Amino acid sequence: MYLKPGRLGPSIVMKSLTTIDITRRSLQITKALSARKDRSSNLKVDSFANGSNASYIERLYRKWAKDPNSVDESWHNYFTGKRRTIKQDRQLKTKHRKWEPAAAGTGGSTTTPAPAADWKYIDDHLVVQAIIRAYQTRGHLAADLDPLGIVGPTGHTPSTEDKKLQATKAVLRQHYAYAFNDLNALFKLPTTTLIGGDEQFLPLREILDRLERAYCGHIGVEYMMITSILKSTWIRQHFEVPGAINFSAEEKKLILERLTRSSGFENFLAKKYSSEKRFGLEGCDIMIPIMKEIIDQSSKLGVESVHIGMAHRGRLNVLANVCRKPLEEILSQFNSIKATDGGSGDVKYHLGLFTKRYNRQSKKNVRITVVANPSHLEFVNPVVLGKARAEMFMRGDYQGNKVLPVLIHGDASFCGQGVVYESIHLTDLPAYTTYGTIHVVVNNQVGFTTDPRFSRSSRYCTDVARVVNAPIFHVNADDPEACVHCARVAAKWRAKYHRDVVIDIVGYRRNGHNEADEPAFTQPLMYQRIRKLKPCTVKYAEKLVHDGVIKMEEYTEMTAKYEKICNEAFEKSQKIKTFKNSHWIDSPWSGYFQGRNRLKLCPTGVNLKVLMHIGNKFASPPPTENKFTLHKGIMRILGIRKKMVEDKIADWSLGEAFAIGTLVKDGIHVRISGQDVERGTFSHRHHVLHDQTKDKVRYNSLQHLYPDQAPYDVCNSSLSECAVMGFDLGYSMANPNTLVIWEAQFGDFANTAQAIIDQFVASGETKWVRQSGLVLFLPHSMEGMGPEHSSGRLERFLQLSNDDPDCFPVMCDSDYVARQLLNCNWIVTNLTTPANLFHALRRQVGMSFRKPMINFSPKSLLRHPLARSPFRDFNECSSFQRIIPDKGKASHNPECVEQLILCSGKVYYDLVKERDDHDQEATTAIVRVEQICPFPYDLIYKQLELYPKADLFWVQEEHKNQGAWTYVQPRLDTVLIELKANDRCFLYRGRPPNSASSTGNKVQHLTEYNDLITSIFGELTEENKCRMEEKKKAAKSKALKESEAKLAKEKMAKMKEEGKDPKGAGPAGSAPPAKPQRKPTDSTSPSEGPSPAAPAASASPGRKSASSAPTNQPNQARKQNVPQAPAKQENQTPKRADTPNPNSSKQENTPARKQHSPTPATDPNRTKTEEKPSSEDPNDFW
Repeated sequence: MYLKPGRLGPSIVMKSLTTIDITRRSLQITKALSARKDRSSNLKVDSFANGSNASYIERLYRKWAKDPNSVDESWHNYFTGKRRTIKQDRQLKTKHRKWEPAAAGTGGSTTTPAPAADWKYIDDHLVVQAIIRAYQTRGHLAADLDPLGIVGPTGHTPSTEDKKLQATKAVLRQHYAYAFNDLNALFKLPTTTLIGGDEQFLPLREILDRLERAYCGHIGVEYMMITSILKSTWIRQHFEVPGAINFSAEEKKLILERLTRSSGFENFLAKKYSSEKRFGLEGCDIMIPIMKEIIDQSSKLGVESVHIGMAHRGRLNVLANVCRKPLEEILSQFNSIKATDGGSGDVKYHLGLFTKRYNRQSKKNVRITVVANPSHLEFVNPVVLGKARAEMFMRGDYQGNKVLPVLIHGDASFCGQGVVYESIHLTDLPAYTTYGTIHVVVNNQVGFTTDPRFSRSSRYCTDVARVVNAPIFHVNADDPEACVHCARVAAKWRAKYHRDVVIDIVGYRRNGHNEADEPAFTQPLMYQRIRKLKPCTVKYAEKLVHDGVIKMEEYTEMTAKYEKICNEAFEKSQKIKTFKNSHWIDSPWSGYFQGRNRLKLCPTGVNLKVLMHIGNKFASPPPTENKFTLHKGIMRILGIRKKMVEDKIADWSLGEAFAIGTLVKDGIHVRISGQDVERGTFSHRHHVLHDQTKDKVRYNSLQHLYPDQAPYDVCNSSLSECAVMGFDLGYSMANPNTLVIWEAQFGDFANTAQAIIDQFVASGETKWVRQSGLVLFLPHSMEGMGPEHSSGRLERFLQLSNDDPDCFPVMCDSDYVARQLLNCNWIVTNLTTPANLFHALRRQVGMSFRKPMINFSPKSLLRHPLARSPFRDFNECSSFQRIIPDKGKASHNPECVEQLILCSGKVYYDLVKERDDHDQEATTAIVRVEQICPFPYDLIYKQLELYPKADLFWVQEEHKNQGAWTYVQPRLDTVLIELKANDRCFLYRGRPPNSASSTGNKVQHLTEYNDLITSIFGELTEENKCRMEEKKKAAKSKALKESEAKLAKEKMAKMKEEGKDPKGAGPAGSAPPAKPQRKPTDSTSPSEGPSPAAPAASASPGRKSASSAPTNQPNQARKQNVPQAPAKQENQTPKRADTPNPNSSKQENTPARKQHSPTPATDPNRTKTEEKPSSEDPNDFW
């Protein structure tokens, strides 16, 4: 705390009258201290008038008040001096060091002379305190960290007989010259340092010497950015206190033994496999003892599971000496042996491992996981964090006491790759924190061939960790005891404060980037020094021999013993001819696959009562006892949900809620994560409700469905795709009985996580035999929103799929569907109904294996009146539909069908409306492909058989070089070959090729839409236009009548509340007013023809005869009201009995929206004006 002029820091509480004297005198002292300036006019001083100085003076005054002879004479003279008021103090001039009378001409006023005191003595104490703080803040700048001696301070020598000090002007700044003063002068140590131990007074020489040892030796500590006094003091206790670094003889022997194993392993590999890449640790061999110490200390402090993420350098050594993977299995990877199980495998220095072993130091069992990682270095970081967080959840470890994540970095990648920053920034987010991560940086002082001065702008590669105020311990890799001490402190720090901590091991790389590289090409001077440098193990052994801890014979025996172990393992490895990829798995699911039929698909439908219960809960506000104040808009949304539940029909948000609710009922933990997922990017989800009058008061109805349900978490994330997707991938790897969903704000933004998608999601099982059921929701559709808000890049995911386009499956196989899912690397869907979303999510955990699912979720369809599903599509007799065939007129007479259109996603609803506008329901069949990968060969085959005379088209709204066309084309050809239909082929209908995913110009967007529709259905005829105009007028008329009826109903309800007669304008008994007559605005009465919903009545985008507004666009969808639930029977207009709904054979018509709704799609079942009403009851299907 810093004192302000004229104010006292810590107040003095005394009951006697002397309280006034003490306070006043302290105020005077503080005023004088804060007003002083440095003697040198050209140097800016550090602020030293802090709370600790004021406390010291106050304690001194208390001591003087009891016994005036107990303090120095100068303080006695000051405390007995003449008192001054605060007002007089403020009038004193502070620009002079000495107190002087006011200048002449000031009206004869004078100032009180300065109090009698030894101000030089006070100045000296304050300067010493500033020097101490300078060492604490900047001492690491002068630390001896580089074992090569290339980077380091020059230091200075106070006098010829004294040893050289490391601290330079960069550390001491304006106090640099003071270090040359009287080194024997005695000073009282402030409470902000612990270098004195039990001593309170030290001479300047000893103060500087102890500060040098604490901050400028082989350890440089960065911690003064931490704002907590308790945490700063804790760090000082472990580095400043004399004798803080103190190891017993046995501990030193253990360090040497571990160091011998580390270097011995690398030397053995260099001898046996000199031409193989292994990315050894030579130069930073101390990393293995550091990792061992972290695990030892953490295990003693209660940690039961350690998750390690690292790049390739040193991975084999970690597997051998930290995880204790059998050496013969590691060495066998250098031989040419064959895997006996599935998967392509990976190079040995990318493989992961899971092991459980006994820790001799803590005498406890510890689970150690090394997560497999590609050559993308730091991208494994969020995966490890997510995996650790998931295990914490499973263990009920809500403070991180039992699970520890440890990340090992390279110096160049730690400061160079953005995923590091994204991952570190998750540390304090409630849904993503791991309660502290230990970061270990293997600092080779070179990145491949690039010097640090060309690879980073900061002084240290670890500066990125300062954003979360993590303490950073820089340590010289050639001082094993200092390194192990830093590891010990880091483990204790994480256990006590559950915060991140960084250990920066400053070493070197004895070889090139890999063992075949020649590093002298680019770092000639560095490698001249490296070749002259003794290995760390040898130097430490010599030191222990010199100190009498061991004898040289013991070290020789220690080295020979480990070499013998390696040789024996080498002999065993030569006998190994095969191996299993599954032996290197990092996420084994114990017992999950045992006794399971891999080809069995569990049913996904549920009972209607369950749906009603979940729906009513989801549509209800928080309980009244919660006194929860909802937003009016939320009340309206809940009302719409309630109406849908009553009508037994579900929109997209309700279908998703059914999936989540039924899964948590079955004991499956569900987690949805991503940007704005609580509300939903398009304001459709609203799972988390916020009290409008109280901060931080939230309610999630899906968390309160059943008393014994599994947890449901919906987590708004930071504005990061890469780290958060990686985190959720790791979360999904921990437990197969968890459904983890990551949702992109827009599908376009997922490409910032492309490395996670390519290296982990798409190929993780193939390379590392590691399954994951992660689900990606990527909002995707062409709606004129520009090239960054349109496409989730469907083509990229399909290109990464591993199914063979030229191989037609055996359809007679009863397990064909399950086998197809089992053999693919992931599932790619573009769903069009809420019921199919429901079944797809439940199928994810119903399978006897796990596959990632990439779903290209809708935007405008979230509220589209046709994109709804009746409750019967969720029941026990229903299941996931890989394709949805045409159920309209075309399916009744397939021989007359002229066009068979296959499509996927939102474009289906555009095609249905346009088919209706062009009056081609009987001649055009539209089939939706819901699951694109794996490709539904069998179902497509049946559709082609059903329509033998139809021309075949694949229609998509994406450009020709994008979307699903390049994926489906060869597979459709394979189906035609199997069908022996040599005279038929699929033609493409869609937008032309483009390098951008979409246009940002609305006119261009509408032009492209018109061209697409015209290429399929041709131009609108005059008859089509007249029919569309009639439908438009009918819709307007119906909307007007519904609006009037609603207003009248509200007016009557209001009058009843006021006690008035609803039939009259006044109280009961008064005469009713005359009712004004309103003329209809349309020439066509609603009874003259069918009355489709208002959104259905508006024309398609860009059609000249219809509304000119662009359709199905998210920016408009946000402004419009949420669609009303289906109207009751009496409000429905007649429809043809032979015209089914595209999603259900007997589905109610969708009621009209308000007139301003821009949603354009119409009911595809609507035809031109009908004379005869339907003979079917719309409620029969319930």
